[in-house]
Amino acid sequence: AYKAAGLCSHLVKAGAVVDVILTQAAREFITPLTFQALTHRPVVTEMFTLLAETEIGHVSLARRADLMIIAPATANTIAKLAVGLADNMLTTTALATEAPILLAPAMESHMWSNPITQDNLERLGRLRGRLGRLVLVGPREGRLASGASGMGRMAEPEEILDAARWIMGRHGPFSGRRVLVTAGGTREPLDPIRLLGNRSSGQMGYALAYAARDRGAQVTLISTTGQSVPFGVELVPVETAAEMQD
Repeated sequence: AYKAAGLCSHLVKAGAVVDVILTQAAREFITPLTFQALTHRPVVTEMFTLLAETEIGHVSLARRADLMIIAPATANTIAKLAVGLADNMLTTTALATEAPILLAPAMESHMWSNPITQDNLERLGRLRGRLGRLVLVGPREGRLASGASGMGRMAEPEEILDAARWIMGRHGPFSGRRVLVTAGGTREPLDPIRLLGNRSSGQMGYALAYAARDRGAQVTLISTTGQSVPFGVELVPVETAAEMQD
């Protein structure tokens, strides 16, 4: 729940106009007031609430969205999306929108690994390939709500925001172009312990990769550093000068 609020804050700071839909279950964890304070916009909670005198909520939200982010995407919501159920404001809007949908799954590890959940994700994957509108980010491994540790932790807000930037930039001025970027200093081993290298951090190369990705380019990044890779960028890890040349 707090990650969802953090993501909302990141989106607003990035200049997005954010409309928030809270399901009944979500309101057991966090209040609409939290999101209203972050977005300075009304928060949608009810299926049959009219946003304005002549607007039907799910139709209006679906039509004006450039991107729909479902974070967290629970096992229940994923199951509903997989079979086209529309029994609350969230799933109804998802079914009605033509905008890309970004899913950030979050659930206990046994729920994530359950064959039913995986079947639902496989079905959504087939739809993703056919429609090109569904993007999955996460989940990650780590501490879960139960206190246990395992796969099912929601991706961090910064990672979800990065995926959103990739989606929004896919049709930018570099769309259809391929960009190759090299980053970081090479390291030449002298023996199993010692090496010759330099202090290049690779930050400039990563910044170029981000900039090209955000403008719609298909980016390949050849890197010697272990920095976080921009979402949607293909990474080719290398270490030596010969590997980078190859």
